[in-house]
Amino acid sequence: MAEGLLGFLGRDLKTALQRGLEVDPSTNPDAARELLLAVLALALLALGLFLMGGYHAGFGTVNAWSRDYPSWLWQNLTLLGDEHLAFALALFFARRHPRVFWVLICAALVGAAYARGLKPLVDALRPPAVLESGSFQLIGPGHRHHSFPSGHGVTAGVFFGVLIYHARRGKWRLLFLLLALLAGLSRVALGVHWPVDVAAGLAGGLLAAWLGVGLARRLPWGITDTSIHLAMVTLAVIMAVALALAGRGYPDALWPGRVVVGLALLSALLSYLVLPVMRYVRERWRGDGAGG
Repeated sequence: MAEGLLGFLGRDLKTALQRGLEVDPSTNPDAARELLLAVLALALLALGLFLMGGYHAGFGTVNAWSRDYPSWLWQNLTLLGDEHLAFALALFFARRHPRVFWVLICAALVGAAYARGLKPLVDALRPPAVLESGSFQLIGPGHRHHSFPSGHGVTAGVFFGVLIYHARRGKWRLLFLLLALLAGLSRVALGVHWPVDVAAGLAGGLLAAWLGVGLARRLPWGITDTSIHLAMVTLAVIMAVALALAGRGYPDALWPGRVVVGLALLSALLSYLVLPVMRYVRERWRGDGAGG
């Protein structure tokens, strides 16, 4: 019976992935156009800030303004740009929308190359390494190096950019863009990035999302190959568990993050194991009844 169950689970997943391949949600050309317009706007913002006020432009204004809002808000918003949470959230739709999940993986690779390539190359100092302690709001770990671009900005751009591209309704695309912007803004509010870092990070992440769509279309085997799919889902589970166990240095975001991770893991357990096993038992019961 164990071999029969494993075989059924494999066939059931293959069928689900094939079904996801048949439906391409990225049929709205407005989404791609809006995504590229956002990339252009953020890139121009980063360039404009740098040319008008230098690399540190706008930090004092935004950081001071953010003090009017509670620190727990910024800690939770910054979690939206954490790569661990992004993978955890992907568990909610990985099986039902394998095409979107694969686009996210491809976009994440492009975004990682952008962020991890520029950070050590530029090696810009962060606010805690430049400004006097107590002269600005600093919440959480006081990182000092590798400021450009904002990694959280890139991650938020990648994750919400992929959702923007595949969202059919304009109000959802607007919401996803707003969440990405808030995640980026939180990095300035927490005192660990300059506005230029955030704008460049978001622009690069959104562009990576757009490039990820093209990459995924050229490598469609990643959508329906069950081994690759399960490997990526396993990676998402590991990163989700790591977030729940260790946190990311922001205590007010620890338990909200754990709740989201718990729901994501429960969703994965149901969609990949519990519900397929129930279908297997139902088919076996029907087969035994027909045979009897």
